Amino acid sequence: MTPRLTVWFDSGCPLCLREIALMRRLDRRGAIDFVDLGAAETDCPIDRAELLARFHAREDGRLLSGAAAFAAMWRAIPLLRPLGRLAGWPPLAPAFEAAYRRFLRLRPRLQRLLR
Repeated sequence: MTPRLTVWFDSGCPLCLREIALMRRLDRRGAIDFVDLGAAETDCPIDRAELLARFHAREDGRLLSGAAAFAAMWRAIPLLRPLGRLAGWPPLAPAFEAAYRRFLRLRPRLQRLLR
């Protein structure tokens, strides 16, 4: 199967590495192309700093960010598809984005704990 979803991740972030490792194990169909932003040759669709600041994915040619990017990644994995659909449902999408923004404030502390 040719990946229809591209996900950019920060290999310098221990939290990101753990999450991506889990997603890779769950992505048994190879539906996701995981792109390491730590590699110098990585082609970035937008500024690398923006990609590092928030989670990004490209689904069907659309660049997604934050909770929408997570929802796309979850939809690509059969086990997580129900969660991805729920997170992408317009009435709930703002709540998922708000939770993601709160997570971003905690992320630096979580990264320090995992180093």
